[in-house]
Amino acid sequence: MTLSLWDMVLYSGALLILFLTPGPVWLALIARSVSGGFNAAWPLALGVSVGDVVWPVLAILGVAWIVQEVDAALAILRWVACAVFVIMGALLIRNADAAISNDSRLTRPGMWAGFAAGMVAILGNPKAILFYMGVLPGFFDLSKVTTVDIALIVGLSVIVPLIGNLTFASFVGRARQLVRSPHALRRINLGAGWALIVVGLIIPVT
Repeated sequence: MTLSLWDMVLYSGALLILFLTPGPVWLALIARSVSGGFNAAWPLALGVSVGDVVWPVLAILGVAWIVQEVDAALAILRWVACAVFVIMGALLIRNADAAISNDSRLTRPGMWAGFAAGMVAILGNPKAILFYMGVLPGFFDLSKVTTVDIALIVGLSVIVPLIGNLTFASFVGRARQLVRSPHALRRINLGAGWALIVVGLIIPVT
């Protein structure tokens, strides 16, 4: 084992910041929590955990090295992520009055539907891709990690976001009657939309 306690604390803090940044997973959690409460959202959180295993493993296996060696690839990823976030934000603002439940892809009932939506949300999430492929190697020397180190990194990558997602889903589920108010929903959509745009504009300069 080569990781220190401080390494793990710093990485956990970065994962917390990643969770607190609005993105596709937040929108999916809000959609299912509003439409069906916590019981509809927790399978999605578990589905997200699949991606939180896949991305760090891919980074550790060397995909991050390829991105780091080819500066243009990282630059392209950043601008793609920027465009995705800005477009998502603009669409959310444009449809601020639309009920979340109108998106049947996210709100389809059933545990497996929620689990699948979670996997799709995280595996296609540019925020997660950029973090694990571009940021994770900055915390650890991936050429020296042991099997125990890899298990710890993957474990933290799953546990921190999972706790955050379940807590967030529980909060939204309890407050869903308020969120269902058209006026409140419009304000949430506008706030989330502008937050996504801001995040998108920040990505290229960070």
